[in-house]
Amino acid sequence: TEVNSFSPSVPISPSSMINQYKFEDGPEIRDLFITVDDPESHITAIETFITYRVVTKTTRGEFDSSEYEVRRRYQDFLWLKSKLEEAHPTLIIPPLPEKFIMKGMVERFSDEFIETRRKALHKFLNRIADHPTLTFNEDFKIFLTAQAWELSSHKKQGPGLLSRMGQTVRAVASSVRGAVKNRPEMFTEMNNYMETFSQKINLLDKIAHRIYKEERDYFNEMKEYGPIHTLWSASEEDIADSLKGIASCIERCCRATEKRMAGLSEHLLPILHEYVLYSEILMGVLKRRDQIQGELDSKVDALANKKTEKDLCLATWESFLTSQTVDLHVDEDSEDRP
Repeated sequence: TEVNSFSPSVPISPSSMINQYKFEDGPEIRDLFITVDDPESHITAIETFITYRVVTKTTRGEFDSSEYEVRRRYQDFLWLKSKLEEAHPTLIIPPLPEKFIMKGMVERFSDEFIETRRKALHKFLNRIADHPTLTFNEDFKIFLTAQAWELSSHKKQGPGLLSRMGQTVRAVASSVRGAVKNRPEMFTEMNNYMETFSQKINLLDKIAHRIYKEERDYFNEMKEYGPIHTLWSASEEDIADSLKGIASCIERCCRATEKRMAGLSEHLLPILHEYVLYSEILMGVLKRRDQIQGELDSKVDALANKKTEKDLCLATWESFLTSQTVDLHVDEDSEDRP
């Protein structure tokens, strides 16, 4: 949702865990507003990239100020997404636009490309802001408030020791484990459904892009044919009216095709591709859920092995102590004999 207004009268609610909405009798009541705008090109000796202004307005008590303005590049958004996935492995993190949106349809750094990406990044941040859990993530707050050098310093800190250990355990569990042994049936059904859905939505996305490309090629050809027939009519008096009629028809077809292409590129293609991205995210969440299940299975097996070892050890000690007691009684009986 595009948000351009801010109400300072909203009470501070640092302990609230969800954003509040007022739909019917007034404007939305929220405590965090984010806008992504003002794309700016940067050219260095090494690379060329775009930064976007991120403006945040808030009434939350955990923020030191009510308004922040920072500039972020695409890599910063990627960093935020990875930190959210690391901190909340079983939550559905909103998708980011890929490095090249609608590849082959628009040129990189063109106005159309930059505006498409800006809208997607704006949607990404506002979806996080509206999420009851992700909105309170500490890395999200740093992303919104830290200046460029502060964010760069925070990135260099890397994951903590416990996080690195957790990643190592997951990597080992994933490498030595085949199918999850104790996956609940509902997650198996969900995984099968998502695999089928992902295949079909990817196929629809490819077909839609192919249709758009064919429409664009058809449109470019018709744009050439219209003027050709108009020029032709000037040199053929006998069929001039017919040629002009054909040119007029081609022009109308061009306008209709252009309108249809706009509908595809502005509405159908982005929605289809967002479903593709969400299907990938859901598959990733299910995979991480399996990794957690695998870790649990490994720990349960390790605990069962430890219990078996402990029981065996106790049985050995009990057998040993029993034998010592029997030997002691035998010695005592032999001493009591005359």
